[in-house]
Amino acid sequence: MYNGGKIIAGLIVFVAFFAFPFYYNLGRANARPEPKLNTPVIMGLAEKKCVESRDFMRAEHMQLLNDWRDSVVRDNNRIYSNAEGKKFNISLQNTCMDCHSNKKEFCDRCHNYMAVKPYCFSCHIEPKEDKS
Repeated sequence: MYNGGKIIAGLIVFVAFFAFPFYYNLGRANARPEPKLNTPVIMGLAEKKCVESRDFMRAEHMQLLNDWRDSVVRDNNRIYSNAEGKKFNISLQNTCMDCHSNKKEFCDRCHNYMAVKPYCFSCHIEPKEDKS
């Protein structure tokens, strides 16, 4: 094999450069943000339950919102029945943002952490928050 030493050295250098970001960031993961649930509406609720279970909402809330949008726009259906049979008005601003009025602390923290840019507020009006 001609120039075998140079090829092997080149492969070692390539692997070292390729793997550097993984080794450099090893153990430096950011802590997952916890959404703030201390809004006045949530604190006043006797039973602190969302339209679906906590695990479902963490994993599937965007799919639920997309389904809601399609249901309202295409089928003119404005009532959602959850897994327990409880009915809710399908509305981002009047159902979701009524309880989760702290968009910066609730929505934006997780969306920034996950590096996603939801397009909800390209159509909906962004909620007004207190500057305090």
